[in-house]
Amino acid sequence: MRTGAWLIGARGSVAVTSMIGALAVRAGLTGPTGCVLESPALRDRVRPGIGDLVFGGHDVTSVPLEKKAAQLAEAGVVPAALARAVQGDLAVIERDLRPVPAAPTQAATAAAIAADLDRFRRDHGLDRVVVVNVSSTEPVPPPHPAHATLTALRAALDGPGPVLPPSALTAFAAFESGCPYVDFTPSTGARLPALAELALQRGLPYAGNDGKTGETLVKSVLAPMFAQRNLRVRTWSGVNLLGGGDGANLAEPGANAAKAASKQRVLAETLGYAPQGDTRIDYLEDLGDFKTAWDLVTFEGFLGAAMRMEFTWHGCDSALAAPLILDLTRLTAAAAHAGRSGPLTDLAFFFKDPLGETSHGLAEQWRALCDLIDTLAPQAEG
Repeated sequence: MRTGAWLIGARGSVAVTSMIGALAVRAGLTGPTGCVLESPALRDRVRPGIGDLVFGGHDVTSVPLEKKAAQLAEAGVVPAALARAVQGDLAVIERDLRPVPAAPTQAATAAAIAADLDRFRRDHGLDRVVVVNVSSTEPVPPPHPAHATLTALRAALDGPGPVLPPSALTAFAAFESGCPYVDFTPSTGARLPALAELALQRGLPYAGNDGKTGETLVKSVLAPMFAQRNLRVRTWSGVNLLGGGDGANLAEPGANAAKAASKQRVLAETLGYAPQGDTRIDYLEDLGDFKTAWDLVTFEGFLGAAMRMEFTWHGCDSALAAPLILDLTRLTAAAAHAGRSGPLTDLAFFFKDPLGETSHGLAEQWRALCDLIDTLAPQAEG
C-alpha cells in the first residue's frame, strides 16, 4: 500500500526529521520510539507501514535536504550518524520537492498545487497521497463570505484578491486532487464550511488541528485529574520558551495569538470553566529546536484549602512531532482506504484543538483512537 506523504513545509525541521526517521526505521538503523502505531498495543495493525511511505512536498525555501539534515545533527535533533547514513535516500526525496506555486489567481495556484500532487502520485505509482501541513503557523484570517459555501468559494477564487490563507488553499487543492489532508498546525487548514463541503463531495477524510507534543499533552492528562477529583482549579498559567524557525514565526503577534489560543483551549473544555491565567509564548533564539514550558497551577481543595503545583517540560519539538507525522499519515491513508470521509474526530489524541465535539482528556482520546483502529485494521489487510 504505497502511500505518498506530501509535506507542506517539506524543508523544515519537523518534515526533515520525519523523513530521516522514516528512512532510518525502514533501513533498520533505529527503532520507532515515539511512533504511537508502533507501540505494543497497536503494532502491525495499520497499513501502510512506515516503510510504505514515499516523501515529497512544497516549501518556500530552497535549502537542500542534506544541508538541513546536517543542521539538525549539529543542533542535537538527530544523531549525526543517522543523518549521514540516509544522505542517498534524502537525495532521492529532493527530486520530489517543489517550490510553492504562485499564479495570478488563487484558483490557478490551487490548480498548480493539484498538478504537483497528481504528478507525484503518477511518478511513484502511489495508491494515494496524504497532504500534511507542517508549515509555519498563520494568523487567524479575516472572515470572508466565500468561506461559507463551495459554490461561493469557487467563484471567489477566480478573482484577483486573496480569499483563502495558504493552509486552506492547500487543503482546497488537496481535496480537488483526491488527497486526504492533515493540519499539524493551528492554522485554518480545512476548518471552513466550504472546504468541509468539498471533502464530503469528494469522499475524503481530513484531520487536525495543531499537533499535541509538549505542554498541552501534559495539560490533557492533568486537567481531567483535577476535574475527576472535583478539585477547583483557580489559576493555570504557562510560559513557553522556544527557538528555531517555529519560535521565530511565533514572534509575530498574529501567529502567536493563534497558537496560544489553541494551547489554552483544552482547559476550559476539560474543566467546564476557564480558570484565570493564560499561555505566553516567547522566542529565544539560543534554544534552537528545543523548547521549555513552565506551568503554575493553583487549586482549591476540601474546606477551601489553597494548594499549588508546578511542572516544567523540556523537549525537542521536531523529535516529538516527527513520529506523529508518520502516524497521522498512515492513519489518514488507512481511513481513506476504508472509505471514511469528513473530519476524523477519532484522531483527537494527536491534537491540541481537535476537529469536532470530542473529549480533551488523553485517556478518552486514546480509547477513541483504539476504537478507530479496530475499524481500520480489517481494511488494512486488503
